[in-house]
Amino acid sequence: MGQRDRGVEDRARQPPGLVLIPRQGAPRLLGRLLLEHLELEELPPFIESASDLMVAAGFRPRPGVAHGWEREGRSIGVTEEVLEDGSRWIATWPTERMDSEAANERVRYLSLASHDLRGALANIRSYAALLLNGRIALEPKVHRGMETILRNADRALSFSQDFFDASRADLNALAFEQEPQALEPLLASAVERQQPAARVAGVVLVLDGHPPLPPVNIDGGRIQHAVEAFVLYQLGRAQAGERILVRAVPGLSGIRIEVQREGKPLSEEEVELVFQREERAFREKKLEDALRIHLALQEVEVHGGRVGVETDTGSTTLFLSLPGTLFQELADPAGLHP
Repeated sequence: MGQRDRGVEDRARQPPGLVLIPRQGAPRLLGRLLLEHLELEELPPFIESASDLMVAAGFRPRPGVAHGWEREGRSIGVTEEVLEDGSRWIATWPTERMDSEAANERVRYLSLASHDLRGALANIRSYAALLLNGRIALEPKVHRGMETILRNADRALSFSQDFFDASRADLNALAFEQEPQALEPLLASAVERQQPAARVAGVVLVLDGHPPLPPVNIDGGRIQHAVEAFVLYQLGRAQAGERILVRAVPGLSGIRIEVQREGKPLSEEEVELVFQREERAFREKKLEDALRIHLALQEVEVHGGRVGVETDTGSTTLFLSLPGTLFQELADPAGLHP
């Protein structure tokens, strides 16, 4: 029914250049600011999307920067919006690259803040765990209180890690180390870690079968975090009794990891918002899930991959695609999905 690939980064913008792409007829510029941003005399022909426009203008995506495009040192931000009648607005704005010294200072500042905050939270968690180890008798009410402290300390530690990682990713400084790793244990661990949350929600969480997979060159921790973020997003919208399936699908150009929820699909509006960090946070009046799934997008993008959402009449699938040529261990290329 629907599919959307998202790369979203919300920023304060200069006045944008605008063009309307109608369902029929020629594109309509609103002023010449868009042409000035792209250093063009006129619009390229046959454009149907923002990516069509940028490629035709000679730009390429900026690695690790959602909505960022570059050409010979020129950096442009681009976004688009699909209107109710199927036409599209495309907006462009110039962006400034932060020089490496300033970026390094920001990263160092974030590291100090992360150390101070996480150190305090870790101490709270350690003392709560110490009191719950059974050596000290606690009244039932006190015991429940300590369990609540421990649970919230874990949640705060996870949220703070996501916040600082996403902030580093905004500066193109997200730490990751790639090495050949097996996907099967990574996916199994992701599913196992979220089984308690699935049981609380009354949802069946399953690692679906897939063909044998060769090692892939990834940062396993980053990809596992992204998969768990997809699972948690789906759990947050699942009804009791539904199923969530996690699977890997090998292809000729890489591997696609899917997290599919069988049940009422997301609406078109919800699909549009999945990876929009700030808009979702303001709408939902909380940041945790919006930040976590936006970080998943950033973690996939630093691998050169992409994320997306697909819906049909009975399910919603969040997916991430990792690029790379697969090896001969897959044996039967004719059976692969492109």
